[in-house]
Amino acid sequence: MRSRVKGAEAAIAPVLTFLDSHVECNKDWLEPLLERIDEDKTRVVCPIIDVISMDTFHYIGASSDLRGGFDWNLVFKWEYLSPGERAERAKDPTQPIRTPMIAGGLFSIDKEYFYHLGKYDMAMDVWGGENLEISFRVWQCGGSLEIIPCSRVGHVFRKRHPYTFPGGSGNVFARNTRRAAEVWMDEYKSYYYSAVPLAKAVPFGNIDERLALREKLHCKPFSWYLSHVYPELKIPSFSSSSPAGNIRQGPLCLDTMGRGAGALPGLYPCHDTGGNQDWSLTSSAIKHHEFCLTLSSDVPGQPLLMTVCENSPHQEWRRIDDDSDSGSMLKHARLSLCVDSRHSAMGLTAEKCDSSLQTQRWTLSTI
Repeated sequence: MRSRVKGAEAAIAPVLTFLDSHVECNKDWLEPLLERIDEDKTRVVCPIIDVISMDTFHYIGASSDLRGGFDWNLVFKWEYLSPGERAERAKDPTQPIRTPMIAGGLFSIDKEYFYHLGKYDMAMDVWGGENLEISFRVWQCGGSLEIIPCSRVGHVFRKRHPYTFPGGSGNVFARNTRRAAEVWMDEYKSYYYSAVPLAKAVPFGNIDERLALREKLHCKPFSWYLSHVYPELKIPSFSSSSPAGNIRQGPLCLDTMGRGAGALPGLYPCHDTGGNQDWSLTSSAIKHHEFCLTLSSDVPGQPLLMTVCENSPHQEWRRIDDDSDSGSMLKHARLSLCVDSRHSAMGLTAEKCDSSLQTQRWTLSTI
């Protein structure tokens, strides 16, 4: 955050564009962003973020029917627009997509508006939570966030951070996220602490300056944000019979990798904060919100996909426990195929069940 603000201070153009270093901009990507800001200085706009394979550098186009969201653990996730929204957008696929949250690494903003809004929270460290904070701040203080389908930028989604976090990445993420929650979420922050109780023990520093900024800008309460921007985020009932948690193999966890429907999940270092690693094993499915782990074929060795849950036979799984101390097997309900990580560099596959293989052993734990 501090590096970005230094960059903003050095910039001389009227519009700031923030980009991660590991990106490749597509053709004519900038003009659609600038046009939206020229029409309204309070718009903060993002391109569609395509995927560049970390292993092969192949360029993979992302869906234009996604927006950014989060759960009460306050971890960013991509989510599909509703069927009604997708049908409406089909009439004009160039229309901007209102998004409750931005990923944070790639966006454009009017420079004067960036300063008016209070830049970044300079007491946040390294990485994590800053996209949450700026998204709340933009919406609650009179602006808007949009994804612009005519703008595309490719992004390498790395498997791990190439830098270290003082005190560990979990503590840094929790500190930053707590700062955002304490300033912007009012009484609704209690749902965050219920979802991530360990965060309560992480000091978040002094937030007086950010609270004063909120008052100065006459920002709306978080209840307004929930009702007008993100009504899909429901207040938890905490009555689920299938609590969400990690599906892990050693230090690695089943992770959506930020991808959407039809994509391959993967393994990523466990961070115990939910988000893309927030899975539940019901009596018949392995679920991440509206997505279910799905067989792409009845033939062993084929990749497992994330598709919208629809009670399909290809989405039926069972947890198999035995006397082993090395975890459970996740077996398909009808076929002798089990979730396997042997080809995890490309994604998970369904392989012929073999209880002696560690790549088919999984530990399930609630967060």
